[in-house]
Amino acid sequence: MKKTLTRAEEQIMQALWRLEEGGYLKDIVEALPDPKPHHNTVATLLKILVEKEVVGIKTPNRYNIYYPLFTRDEYTSGSIAGITKAYFEGSYREVVSFLVDKNKLSVEDLEFLLKQIKKKK
Repeated sequence: MKKTLTRAEEQIMQALWRLEEGGYLKDIVEALPDPKPHHNTVATLLKILVEKEVVGIKTPNRYNIYYPLFTRDEYTSGSIAGITKAYFEGSYREVVSFLVDKNKLSVEDLEFLLKQIKKKK
């Protein structure tokens, strides 16, 4: 997944992922956090996301239903991979080391990660 989204576009995508099956413009606006943007702003962002080929449209009646063309996990995976490549020379070890150095990961967090890794083997 090599799509770069702005913060506003990511916010729209978060709303779409919460809606799971997609939604009408009004559903998407309702799913956004307060303060909610104007409907026209959301409509413009959806148009951009459709042009970027990250959102699809179904038109079963007069109104469009918007839906994500990829999952949250796919986007998250691509984002983390991009950050890791750009800032840590592709090394996830360096990412974890950085987080530990900045006190963003606790011993409990590391123990949890080790258990997750052991489960996968």
